[in-house]
Amino acid sequence: MTGHRMAPRSPGGAAAGVPAFSFRPVAPAADAALLHRWVTHPKAAFWLMGDASRDDVERAYAEIAASPHHDAFLGLRADDGTPAFLMERYDPARVELTGLYPALPGDVGMHFLVAPAQTPVHGFTRAVIAAVMAELFADPATRRVVVEPDVRNTAVHRLNAEVGFEVVERISTPVKDAYLSVCTRARFEAAR
Repeated sequence: MTGHRMAPRSPGGAAAGVPAFSFRPVAPAADAALLHRWVTHPKAAFWLMGDASRDDVERAYAEIAASPHHDAFLGLRADDGTPAFLMERYDPARVELTGLYPALPGDVGMHFLVAPAQTPVHGFTRAVIAAVMAELFADPATRRVVVEPDVRNTAVHRLNAEVGFEVVERISTPVKDAYLSVCTRARFEAAR
């Protein structure tokens, strides 16, 4: 995307027992094996890459890295640097939602995927989405975050509501039926 590029940094305010996170850009070749494990895991079914090969994943993230309208970042645990999640940021007027809703200046699209865990930590996914939202709103040009989760993904709908997203409408994309949802800076701050 043109404009704000995320620097590796850590938003503060991690919940008790849940680490803070830092962000770094995805390195498609170096990170492909890790991302392949994540996006093909059964818990990542809504990521729609379950049948992707490692090369497919590397190619997809190389295309994102080359795009001026789409970025991908690894979220790292600030305490030990372990990769914990994937975040994508995109211009919804040019990627993913082109022509499917009336985009406004300052809209930023987002996807996130938490790494599969052997032992889930209570509050971890909530901390991840809060860190993602804080990072997106760290750019003063971001006015709203826009998402389009699959209508069947009830877990993410609950999470989105917890951080301030409102469902605007049901839309059909080329790959799914989704709930177009938006979160303003004010709604996110109120939810925190």
